[in-house]
Amino acid sequence: MIERSHLKIIQALAEHGTLTAAANALFVTQPALSHQMRYLEQKLEVSLWERQGRKLRLTQAGELLLRVAGQLLPVLEQTENTLKAYAEGKQGILRLGVECHPCYEWLKGVLADYLVLMPKMDVDIVHKFQFSGLQGLLNYHIDLLVTPDKVNHQGVVYAPLFDYELVLLVARQNPMATNQFVEADALAGELLLTFPVPHERLDIYTQFLMPAGISPRNKAMASLDIMIQMAALNRGVTILPDWLARQYTETLPVTTLRLGKKGVMKTLFAAMREGEETIPYMNSFIELGQQKAIS
Repeated sequence: MIERSHLKIIQALAEHGTLTAAANALFVTQPALSHQMRYLEQKLEVSLWERQGRKLRLTQAGELLLRVAGQLLPVLEQTENTLKAYAEGKQGILRLGVECHPCYEWLKGVLADYLVLMPKMDVDIVHKFQFSGLQGLLNYHIDLLVTPDKVNHQGVVYAPLFDYELVLLVARQNPMATNQFVEADALAGELLLTFPVPHERLDIYTQFLMPAGISPRNKAMASLDIMIQMAALNRGVTILPDWLARQYTETLPVTTLRLGKKGVMKTLFAAMREGEETIPYMNSFIELGQQKAIS
């Protein structure tokens, strides 16, 4: 019964004091304004304003409606602006899933630029799953999954972010350090430091060690920093993306080796639900991620 136009009229009447001034402020004719208010008064069965000479004075009921207008109109305006921003892809919450530990290191370098580019966006990050990343995406727990593993699944699309190579990180004092590459059997006597992920989900095993029938000693570590320190002290070797490993070769006594003569090449992807890849704030993240590809 009470419409937004009625709330705007009651505000204009209170502010300007006359029907003519209120009508001019609202860009409507005086008869149209009077008709709307008479209609509302008839429906409510109460008088909202009364004349005092050329001026208007709100009744007690009119003052109540004015207070309601002061509360509701700003909320409605803000809601409309927010919904418009959602439609334009400028505002919302982007829930990011990160399925690999090194991916999270890369993501930290992208997020600052993304939040500057999209100041009305919020970002939630999930990097420890109680479910698989793909399940989280399909079940709407996350909106975008950063992953190096492309699994074809109906309803999921993948956007490539950048290509990289997996490398072996060893201490410079390690006997292998002078080699350009390493074969799988050379790792048989090494302690392999890995993230706490099942072997069947680690590329070093699935693409390099298992095909050669090699199973070195393994120590799972949750902390990347401690893992790197252990490798630098020649207390084990580890596998990292080349872009991340290079950061440590510049500051620590470590070096990198290619895995086999051809190396193990990977691509980092952004996985999304089909049809959502064109949402502007999703597309902005993809474009920024591709621009921030680490060479």
